[in-house]
Amino acid sequence: METNSNCEIPLETAKFAKSLFLGNILENVIYPFPSIKEPEAETLELVLNSVKKFLEDHTDKFSEYDREGTFPDSYIEGLKELGLFSLIIPEDFGGLGLSNLAYSRVFQETSYFDASTSVTLGAHSSIGMKGLLLFGSEEQKAKYLPKLATGEMIAAFCLTEPGAGSDAASIKTTASKQSDGSWILNGSKLWISNGSLADFFTVFARTDSGEKGKISAFIVERGYPGVSIGPKEDKMGIRASATTAVDFNDVRLPPEALLGEEGKGFKVAMSILNNGRTGLGGGCVGGIKRCIALAVRQASDRKQFGRPISEFMLIKGKIAQMTVDCFATESMVSTVASMMDRGVLDYSVEAAMSKVFASEAMWHAANEALQIAGGNGFMKEYPYERILRDSRINLIFEGTNEILRLYIALSGLKTAGNYLKEVTKGMINVFNDPIKGFGVFSDYAVRKLSHLTPLGRDRLEFVPQPLRQEAEIFENYTVEFAKTVEWVLRTYRERVVGSQLLSKRIADVAIDLFAGLCTLSRVSTLIEKRGEEN
Repeated sequence: METNSNCEIPLETAKFAKSLFLGNILENVIYPFPSIKEPEAETLELVLNSVKKFLEDHTDKFSEYDREGTFPDSYIEGLKELGLFSLIIPEDFGGLGLSNLAYSRVFQETSYFDASTSVTLGAHSSIGMKGLLLFGSEEQKAKYLPKLATGEMIAAFCLTEPGAGSDAASIKTTASKQSDGSWILNGSKLWISNGSLADFFTVFARTDSGEKGKISAFIVERGYPGVSIGPKEDKMGIRASATTAVDFNDVRLPPEALLGEEGKGFKVAMSILNNGRTGLGGGCVGGIKRCIALAVRQASDRKQFGRPISEFMLIKGKIAQMTVDCFATESMVSTVASMMDRGVLDYSVEAAMSKVFASEAMWHAANEALQIAGGNGFMKEYPYERILRDSRINLIFEGTNEILRLYIALSGLKTAGNYLKEVTKGMINVFNDPIKGFGVFSDYAVRKLSHLTPLGRDRLEFVPQPLRQEAEIFENYTVEFAKTVEWVLRTYRERVVGSQLLSKRIADVAIDLFAGLCTLSRVSTLIEKRGEEN
């Protein structure tokens, strides 16, 4: 592991978030801040303009769709005609082939208007067919992607079961391999977004006997005998999106239905969820921007004690915090999307961080916008209560924030723990293999020196002078964080795995460090491009 934050780590092997646990800031991963380049920017602008016009024309209908708990067929057809089911499908298969960064930007636009629309599109692209893109054979892609691009087939992701929510490894659905290579699928999945719309299901099932059997992924078509769809769920929020149970009763799957390698389904599922979080993050950014716009308009129009409430400092403070959160959220989400686009292989912790931060920022913004609206915010004729209901699910799906916090903390602690083990080995090997032993030991000594003395500390080289004070805060915090991580590992040892409150605090610090560093990168890039005064 590199000890100098200013060294350029190859992007493929860079582990930005995990390196923070060792006191390292890998600058080349987050700077310069990403932007969408031509010709994609031109394509994106056309998509965004079309989406905005279409959704503006339906603005007055979204509350009706929410009450009825469904979208009319004509609305879904309109989404298909706009090409919104083809966003990330490669052009060779009839899609738009957008980058993750551009895809996230589209979800900002759809979520500004309606969360249920974003869930419908995201369940298709972010998770429903993402396994096909990541792990599908050429034959599977050629068969399904053209139909998925046009919306002739809509996709859904089938992982969650009645007894397997956050604990995805405990699924009970089974797929028994037959002598001819086919499979017999049995089980039930629940809370499946797009369940009643989908013709293409990515389904996860156990593929060998016993409770500890391995999990595999399969492509299942709605038309296969034995596939049945339950009634639509009556949900608190995102009500217009289609959520149902999906049951599989002796469904015979052809050998080519296997997605990826047999027994590697858990890896497929986690890769899909990690890869799909840019859509959710982008959706949160769009939702926060809508909340800010509503709050500003309400604060300007509503008068109390003879003047607009926008003049009161507490109201200004609420809107200011919403805006800060939005800027930081967008900075994180864009950075993670760019990491994926640029070929970083291990971005799972960063994706989890952005999901936690974005979903909680969205929830806070929805709550504050409703608060600023006062009594009106509680009334169904205004959009606030629907936004609040819609935003609540973000803290639950695609990994609950509690589970993701544990994942963030334990992933980082494991990285630091492995490093400390290497150091211990190095100390022992000083006598057995002096060259190798002293190499590891001296690396550790350099790190310790940089932790203890400001003179040896790495500086964020990309940060311009106007942000120097802020940069020093994050340099100091990163060093203190690494020292704390080392203390935790030495004090708790193996008990750290079960110390959930401690893990939560560690995760919160790591998330805030990542948010701050992404924001520093964004502002530094803006200063470089526009000049300090602008």
